[in-house]
Amino acid sequence: MFYYLNGTVAHVAPYLAVIDCGGVGYACKTTNYTLSTIKKGEKAKLYTYFSVRQDGIDLFGFSTQEELNLFQLLTSVSGVGPKAALSILSTSPPSNLALSIITGDVKALTAAQGVGKKIAQRIVLELKDKLAKEQSERMESGGFPSAPAGVTPIPEDKLSEASAALAVLGYSQGEINTALRGLDMASLSVEEVIKQALRRMVK
Repeated sequence: MFYYLNGTVAHVAPYLAVIDCGGVGYACKTTNYTLSTIKKGEKAKLYTYFSVRQDGIDLFGFSTQEELNLFQLLTSVSGVGPKAALSILSTSPPSNLALSIITGDVKALTAAQGVGKKIAQRIVLELKDKLAKEQSERMESGGFPSAPAGVTPIPEDKLSEASAALAVLGYSQGEINTALRGLDMASLSVEEVIKQALRRMVK
């Protein structure tokens, strides 16, 4: 129904931002991350999700399309409602949250209030492949890096996960290819592959 709201921030409160558009104040339920990017009295653009359920009608707003997409993915998981999704998204920036899911970091997800280990494990189980696939499809035209001569190739599934996680953090396919190509990571976990690649890219 609404794609985004573009107006003046009229009011902010925990998990709430009111956007004044043409004299009408739209109350958007939101995250701490989005609240950190806006300021009362200033212009803001929030990407929205309109929810109609038996127990009420709610409007959700997010500062980026990435955060909105993650919200929708989280609420698609059985047992994760809008309140839990906002809590999870409030613990870290969207790119970090996506990385936690792709790498199976259950501990990072349970840092959110009201999210237990079982729910966190379900989120990883149901969304890990979806998020990795989204990033892989975006990078499909560039292909994956090949291992140098004399180096054991990285298994394709591990390579896909590492590449997807690095792409979520904003690195280009060229940067990712270079970082992974120079490393013999076949015997390491995906998390270690990502850490080693990041070390190379920040030098």
